[in-house]
Amino acid sequence: MPGEYGVNTGRPRRVGYFDAVATKYGCKVQGATHVALTNIDVLSYLDEINVVVAYEYNGKVSTRFGNITELESAKPVIKSFKGWNIDITQISTYEDLPEKCKAYIEELENLIDTKIAIVSNGPNRKQIMYR
Repeated sequence: MPGEYGVNTGRPRRVGYFDAVATKYGCKVQGATHVALTNIDVLSYLDEINVVVAYEYNGKVSTRFGNITELESAKPVIKSFKGWNIDITQISTYEDLPEKCKAYIEELENLIDTKIAIVSNGPNRKQIMYR
């Protein structure tokens, strides 16, 4: 993603696909009831947004977060979402986000089985939307 740099090193960050399986597992083991989805604005330029929705282990597809041995040989199963191709950094309410953006957020919420209560659309403190 463009514009992502390490705070200490200044090196560009490598950012991968959102992993809904790992995130769902993390929410479960931490007892999370709500999550914050940050940096949604960096996806605005993409025509297509990919999300890991399952893993394939030994020819079988599973939405279970496996153990280390399984994960070492797992391949991600990807679902693609249509991008919204609109700058959203000036939007201040969730309701005003593009429909494709809201659909993406709501699908992530379903995939991780945890409410996405906060969405940020930029680096500033005021660029936060509550749902």
